[in-house]
Amino acid sequence: MTQEPNKKVYFTKQTVGNACGTIGIIHAIGNAVSEIKLGLMGPIFIDFINKLLIWILSRLAVHRAAFLEEDQEMEDAHSVAAAGGDTEAKDGVIEHYVCFTCVDGELYELDGGKPQPIHHDRASPDSLLQDAARVIKTRIVEYSESLNFIVMALSKI
Repeated sequence: MTQEPNKKVYFTKQTVGNACGTIGIIHAIGNAVSEIKLGLMGPIFIDFINKLLIWILSRLAVHRAAFLEEDQEMEDAHSVAAAGGDTEAKDGVIEHYVCFTCVDGELYELDGGKPQPIHHDRASPDSLLQDAARVIKTRIVEYSESLNFIVMALSKI
């Protein structure tokens, strides 16, 4: 049974190549905006997120993707973030990132390559890790030939 996506779930399509990590972080932040204290992050990231949240939280997913695709400041911020890590970015990347979030007591998988959020089951902020882990374990079994599973959690300190 396909469920109509909850309008409170922040979701955007990924239309920019090799940006699934950025889209995953945007999904995580967009769905936890009330919990985030931007003052703890660097100025480039704060500017990037402030602009993102102010301009696109109220727009349709298709318009959010266009904004990310066309905005030079967003491209610059993405490039700075991508180049800022310890690992060199490779051409021909085959990895893909998604985000799991809890909205209104429901677990959603947010994959910018999909047309809409994927509803999984009941969840709570307190059990989000365990709820997402159940889905992830199913995926690992489903795609057992792949050795490319990485899990990252963004959480309060």
